[in-house]
Amino acid sequence: MTSTLLIVQIVLAIAITISVLLQKSSSIGLGAYSGSNESMFGAKGPTGFLAKATFTLAFLFVANTLFLGFLYTEENSKSVVDNIKSSVPVSAEKISAPAPVAPIAPLAPESNQTAK
Repeated sequence: MTSTLLIVQIVLAIAITISVLLQKSSSIGLGAYSGSNESMFGAKGPTGFLAKATFTLAFLFVANTLFLGFLYTEENSKSVVDNIKSSVPVSAEKISAPAPVAPIAPLAPESNQTAK
């Protein structure tokens, strides 16, 4: 799934680059090569169409980027330690700390005097 979306991301980046370069700018750029077939895009020529196409491609690019980020975060949220299987079973009882033991008061000395 992520590899397909990554390919879509690359195609969108190339398409945005081409649509930006085809737009007219102050220095004309590659917009001069858009041809004289401007009647296909309407009375304004390709300016409105290319602006809308660039906006749409940019929106798809951002949405795809966010979705890819979400998928990569979900895949990489697990640690390598989660996949390690221990040969010694560890139970919760062994992990818990032993209960503290109260100190024992010293006993009074016994008298060993016996009555004779």
